[in-house]
Amino acid sequence: MKTPALSFEFFPSKTAEGAEKLRAVRQQLYVHRPEFCSVTFGAGGSTQDGTFSAVAEIQAEGVDAASHFSCIGATKARVREQLGQLQAMGVKRLVALRGDLPSGYGAGGEFQYASDLVAFIRAEMGDAFHIEVAAYPEVHPQAKSPEADLQAFAAKVKAGANSAITQYFFNSDAYFRFVDDAYALGVDVPVVPGIMPILGSSQLLRFSDACGAEIPRWIRLRLQAFGDDTASIKAFGLDVVTDLCDQLLTAGVPGLHFYTMNQSTAVGGILERLRSR
Repeated sequence: MKTPALSFEFFPSKTAEGAEKLRAVRQQLYVHRPEFCSVTFGAGGSTQDGTFSAVAEIQAEGVDAASHFSCIGATKARVREQLGQLQAMGVKRLVALRGDLPSGYGAGGEFQYASDLVAFIRAEMGDAFHIEVAAYPEVHPQAKSPEADLQAFAAKVKAGANSAITQYFFNSDAYFRFVDDAYALGVDVPVVPGIMPILGSSQLLRFSDACGAEIPRWIRLRLQAFGDDTASIKAFGLDVVTDLCDQLLTAGVPGLHFYTMNQSTAVGGILERLRSR
């Protein structure tokens, strides 16, 4: 199968040991020639220093880096300063998000929605950055309705987004329907599916419940039945996620964005299987 456009997401490490491990993971994944690698941004920008540091390292390693950039609780002056910092680092791609406030904070800030941030970046920086935004095939957990969620997504694109990356999903029909509905609203940018490898059971189930990603009942029951059998969970996950990627690629998706969880083995296994098909 033809190799799709690939991108990988990492989160900033909190320890020197973790940062060193992440460097090794990146090198293992670079053999798959990603178009770019993104680095997440903690609630309220709480990991900003770590994010920018990891972004700088990826750039220095010869790979385009995309910094996540959240605006909730931020001021325009602060965002302007950060944009200048990223531009000076040679960064050409951003993942623009509303983001979450750290617990205990009030709303505050000068931005209410991600579309406000996208519009501000375009007004301030012109076309200096390729702007990615988030999409939610199974509806954002805080959306008032599926229609309101679609309208919010369309607003981000209208504000100047170049492309979108979806929340992960395990049901390809949800992705295809979302894209069809978005295009019917006039959205004409690539919507890249976000792919989550299955590395374990309890963490995935907990995280999915929190972020609104649906785990089909048959997958959930199989994962629960494996109990603590990590090897079986990973083998099953490799089958399930490879088949999902195969369906998406056969349908002609514009690329695949992997949520690596700072690990390389599962992503590498999926890509090797896809290439052998």
